[in-house]
Amino acid sequence: MLKKNQELISTVVGTGNNCEGVIKDENSVIFVPFCLPNEKVKVKILKVDKKCAFGKVIEVLNPSENRTMPQCSVFGKCGGCQMQHVKYAEQLRFKKQAVKDAFSKIAFIDANVLDVVSGSKQFRYRNKLQLPVAQTKNGLEIGFYAENSHRVIDVNDCLINPEWTKTIISVLKEYMLKNNLKGYDNILHKGDIREITVREVDGNLIIVLVCLQNKLTNVNHFIDLLNKSLNNNFSVYLNVNNSKSNVIYGEKFNLIYGSGQYSTKMLGIKHDMGVQSFMQVNSDVCKLLYSKVVDSIDYSKTPTVIDAYSGAGLMTALLAKKANRVFGIEIIPEAVVLANNLMAQNGLSDKVTNLLGKCEDILPELVEKQSELGDVCVVLDPPRKGCDINVIQALLKSKVSKIIYVSCKPQTLARDVGLLIGTLVQKDDRIIKTENVDGVYKLESVTPYDMFPNTKHIENVAILSRR
Repeated sequence: MLKKNQELISTVVGTGNNCEGVIKDENSVIFVPFCLPNEKVKVKILKVDKKCAFGKVIEVLNPSENRTMPQCSVFGKCGGCQMQHVKYAEQLRFKKQAVKDAFSKIAFIDANVLDVVSGSKQFRYRNKLQLPVAQTKNGLEIGFYAENSHRVIDVNDCLINPEWTKTIISVLKEYMLKNNLKGYDNILHKGDIREITVREVDGNLIIVLVCLQNKLTNVNHFIDLLNKSLNNNFSVYLNVNNSKSNVIYGEKFNLIYGSGQYSTKMLGIKHDMGVQSFMQVNSDVCKLLYSKVVDSIDYSKTPTVIDAYSGAGLMTALLAKKANRVFGIEIIPEAVVLANNLMAQNGLSDKVTNLLGKCEDILPELVEKQSELGDVCVVLDPPRKGCDINVIQALLKSKVSKIIYVSCKPQTLARDVGLLIGTLVQKDDRIIKTENVDGVYKLESVTPYDMFPNTKHIENVAILSRR
């Protein structure tokens, strides 16, 4: 029987969903981060549950040939990356297998998972930086949360974020220290600045200081320091968030410097990016993924495309360049306004109708009407939790010829695909395996995209066609 603080030496036999090593010890399974299969390791047990335990590696006694030296000095402490200790080719192999395993274990499908599509960068690939600002017994700390905690790991740089990350952190620390400003104490709910976020749009930066109050002492000093230190054009917003929740932003954004938004192009579509605009964090891989979606449709046979969960309309516009008619469905009013502006800006307004509301409310009737006019393709790009069951049921009842499902979470993707192809069925409030598979759709392929190198995350595009 395993006990807390016990130390043992064993061999890693596999890898878990979160990239951790798996060790089997009599009747228990031990999950240990930063271990690779076939490595002999010395482990300390941190927690013991009924069927499993969790530990940390003390020493790697027999390293894997797939192990490499992490480049980041806080790797293993910071929760941002999970796989810097793994050679990149092995990262891609692991992620492909993780997607395949999700379909096998959750949806009972031997899915045709293609090789992972990767970009040109393994580091410095992100266009969005998000840093909590904390006040602790050690003073001011700006960095990233440790895994599964709200403890901030103080950093001076982040290797998966751009070079300007070092400047942003340095400038913010200098400004706060010289003006006696405090980071956020989440226990006492006190402080001045609780978060800083930065988005890069074609070299231009949109910087947001998230504060507890609507004023910030001598904020012009912060702007002056940025002007002296950055080579980028930039805008600065103050956002007020005095709630005790984990939500990053409050409702009000106050522009105090710069234009506030910048124009960019993605695959020929010109669009404006603002402080609340959604953008994939890896622009290079995003182009590859969006191209896959657009090129997976035979527009000569499919006159209508429905972009469910359409956001500010970038994907909708890309589809409209080739389709006869496109509908976007989005629940956020501001995003629909941006989407309509985007269509006008690119001369696509006559081909696109953006609809405001819940996908599960709008999609059933829309699919029924458009199917009377010819084949319909539906593009799904839902949140991490996946599609609402009413969306799945609407698609099962429809005559949609093709579904293209974009997802950043293999587990919910596998669940929803299982429902669509018939290996899973909803009974009461449960989703269960069905033995008599008579699905409406068949799964053609799943293509993983490494939008997040050196982390456990993977984006996917699944293609389904009607039987």
